[in-house]
Amino acid sequence: MRFRPEQHLRRQSDIRAVRELGRRVDCRVFTVWWKRREPAAAIAGGHSAVAAVKAVSAAPRVCVIASTAAIGDAVRRNRAKRRLRELFRHQQHLVPAGCDLLLIARAAVIDRPLPELAQKFSEACRQISVSHPRAS
Repeated sequence: MRFRPEQHLRRQSDIRAVRELGRRVDCRVFTVWWKRREPAAAIAGGHSAVAAVKAVSAAPRVCVIASTAAIGDAVRRNRAKRRLRELFRHQQHLVPAGCDLLLIARAAVIDRPLPELAQKFSEACRQISVSHPRAS
């Protein structure tokens, strides 16, 4: 699946809200912070805009963070971010709709094989799904 532009969590206020109001799942290799977004109907004013906003807002959004203190130099940080983005890209179907995620890398994310990272991400998504059942 593609990683579409509307799936990027970009605004500092949105990122801060996930960190301050969201919940955390520790995967040892990386940390997942997640928060359920407000319903689209509460945001949109008119009835015709509700369907358009709802379609866009249903997709999960993600922000990948790799700090110098945790990861190291720019080459290692970029590699960690690429690996976590790829992980989300392939397993985004496991994330409940309407969730914002922060994926915070740790140094081990560079050295671990991708199947192990995928398993840890799917376990985290299962924990999120239990806490946040899919809306119908």
